Amino acid sequence: MKFELIHSDDKTQARAGLMTTDHGQIETPIFMPVGTVGSVKGVLQRDLKEEVGAQIILGNTYHLYLRPGTEILEQAGGLHRFINWDCPMLTDSGGFQVFSLTGIRKLKEEGCYFTSHIDGSKHFFSPERVMDIERSIGADIIMALDECPPGTSDYDYAKKSLGLTHRWLDRCLTRFNETEPKYGYHQSLFPIVQCCTYKDLRRQSAEYIASKEADGNAIGGLAVGEPTDVMYEMIEVVNEILPKDRPRYLMGVGTPANLLEAIERGVDMFDCVMPTRNGRNAMLFTSEGIMNLRNKKWENDFSPIDPNGTASVDTFYSKAYLHHLFKAQELLALEIASMHNLAFYLWLVGEARKHIIDGTFTTWKSHMMRRVTNRL
Repeated sequence: MKFELIHSDDKTQARAGLMTTDHGQIETPIFMPVGTVGSVKGVLQRDLKEEVGAQIILGNTYHLYLRPGTEILEQAGGLHRFINWDCPMLTDSGGFQVFSLTGIRKLKEEGCYFTSHIDGSKHFFSPERVMDIERSIGADIIMALDECPPGTSDYDYAKKSLGLTHRWLDRCLTRFNETEPKYGYHQSLFPIVQCCTYKDLRRQSAEYIASKEADGNAIGGLAVGEPTDVMYEMIEVVNEILPKDRPRYLMGVGTPANLLEAIERGVDMFDCVMPTRNGRNAMLFTSEGIMNLRNKKWENDFSPIDPNGTASVDTFYSKAYLHHLFKAQELLALEIASMHNLAFYLWLVGEARKHIIDGTFTTWKSHMMRRVTNRL
């Protein structure tokens, strides 16, 4: 994978870049729709490309490992072929999902023992095992196994957790370097910076991760309940250290406002379930603000869902019709809302890129912050 820095903003840390993988190029800043089990909920792969404008999507190692399983994925020739997606793809390590299984997982130095949420079967993730699984899935960018400690962890636990994450990273790198991709194209391994909201530990983690000289680096363990200003502070702390000539990926974030603030602080890549999950619950993010389509105020509003939207559904359907679909619990409502929200997120990061290159990012961002946080 190659990363080219196209332009840096003069007034902030915002950057526009170009990532090149064997499955295509990615213009940064970029948002990655989340396809947890090989499917972005409610959206066809065709529409992800043509309507949403997705350049890269994300799959989840934990879920794909459990179902359909690596044997099926290998028979298919990898996840790209299994889901018929010929653009870049990223997989997380599954660590966050495993560590979220409170009460049905056991963490040790060698790895993590856990119980499937599907059928109660017993499983084990080690750094080596996760690398093997991600080789079988075959994403262009794969993540190292890390421990994502709770945001409320005390300092001693966070420090202990960080040591484990760094030791696991070394084991991931060893396994990664002694194995080959299975499907004839390159894979890049991204380490993950961790450690809650402790500045000194975040710096230690960023320095350790930067020393590995990976193709790119990720920032994990944020947007887990801490105040947003603290999250932004942690991003600043980490990005002072992470190399500028490699992409920076903020995992699991977030709202449109979060994206704009993080872009201003030098983040290049994002993923989050918010546009699809909130969309399925009738919350739409638009260029004018946030709408709840279940509210009665939209009942007889026959104007387009979003006259400034980039997806065809935005002008093809009215607010009143989408309100009706949600009230009637029609599945089409979920598809329309998900497609709209994803397209808006991709539009937002695309506009940020344009304004970074044009030198107008600061003015544009200030204007957009007022709009994306407005409740309609």
